[in-house]
Amino acid sequence: MMMTIGLLIGLGGAGCDAGPSASRSPASEFPAADPLRGQRLLAQYQCGSCHAIPGVAAARGEQGPTLQAFGRRSYIAGHLPNQPDTLARWIVAPSALVPDTAMPGMGVSPVDARDMAAYLGGLE
Repeated sequence: MMMTIGLLIGLGGAGCDAGPSASRSPASEFPAADPLRGQRLLAQYQCGSCHAIPGVAAARGEQGPTLQAFGRRSYIAGHLPNQPDTLARWIVAPSALVPDTAMPGMGVSPVDARDMAAYLGGLE
């Protein structure tokens, strides 16, 4: 439970900047990604216990920021470029990208993270 909360808190910081990101299409950057599977995985990992996530059942958490319009944000964790590959790496091993992050690694596989990133990147 504590690790799930940490993952969700870390993702919360992922969208601190609500400014527009560089023009991109999450589907074209991850052609093999499955955003619908990513949506289900966000529910499975209980990301909504800390975040409000459009399209994810019961995702009304308030500890972390909303992930609404995540695809339009410029940065992950305040300074990482919001690109699908970076977001997927963040989901897999956040402390490898930001050593002092509160978000722990949750054992998410690279394939699962890719699909989760594809879903979040499509939230316009």
